[in-house]
Amino acid sequence: MTDKTTLFSQTERKQLCPQCQQPLVIRSSKSGAFLGCSSYPGCDYIKPLHQHETTIVKLLETEPCPECAAPLAVKNGRYGMFIGCSNYPDCQFIVPQQATSDITEQQLSCPKCHKGEITERLSKFGKAFYGCDSYPQCKFLINDKPIAGQCVQCGFELLVERKAEYYCADKGCALKQPAD
Repeated sequence: MTDKTTLFSQTERKQLCPQCQQPLVIRSSKSGAFLGCSSYPGCDYIKPLHQHETTIVKLLETEPCPECAAPLAVKNGRYGMFIGCSNYPDCQFIVPQQATSDITEQQLSCPKCHKGEITERLSKFGKAFYGCDSYPQCKFLINDKPIAGQCVQCGFELLVERKAEYYCADKGCALKQPAD
């Protein structure tokens, strides 16, 4: 049994495409759900279902921003938690995340661009990965822990550790390295 007021409120909420005035429908892609025009492919209008807004979790009143002296704040954004200036968008200061692993002690050079260093980062799901700190100029990244060394077959200048064994970090090679 359906409630007539519920059906009425659902039809009342239908949004129209600003380009062709046809109703918007929920569609899905590999990136997730979104609103798209029902007259696709004639009209290619799309709109995200959820806006990715940054919300302030806690204001750090004792910590001033080094750029504008406004208090810093713990924020939750599209890619997770971070610390930034509460005076956004006038001040766009963000505290850089520091890797807490032993990889920062090794200072491994990026084997792709030879300018940056390999740093540990966290994905928006909390999983650790390693990439060049000169991103977006260099897009080198790996999922396994990097180790200093050179591949015996291809000569790639970085190895990765998987299950206590070393492998070449070059995705084209990925050869298991002999134990020393």
